[in-house]
Amino acid sequence: MSEHLTMFIVIRKDLIKTLGWSTGSVIAQACHASTAVLHKTKDLPDTREYLSDLHNMHKVVLEVKNLPQLETLAASLSGLDVPHVTWREQPEDILTCISTGPIRRSQEVKDAFKKCSLFRS
Repeated sequence: MSEHLTMFIVIRKDLIKTLGWSTGSVIAQACHASTAVLHKTKDLPDTREYLSDLHNMHKVVLEVKNLPQLETLAASLSGLDVPHVTWREQPEDILTCISTGPIRRSQEVKDAFKKCSLFRS
């Protein structure tokens, strides 16, 4: 059996710890990014498969310490051709999070997320 399709949502932890954002505001950023990536990838076979079984969707919410780590992750995902969205809060133009499209976990993908930890508020 093939591995489940999973969306990875990665939040900047410093938004809460350093910049004083509420947990709800940060969760909203994750929702924006995950909705945007589903729209952006709506015609890809993996996204169509993922959305065909709404009750068995898999998501992993991770955190990085700060903006440079999020930018490094975005570059890694681009280099691996992983479909993703980097979400910027407007009008401030603050990069807040990344959400991948539904993907299967290859070793390369696992390596890209190795500096991330599970999100904790």
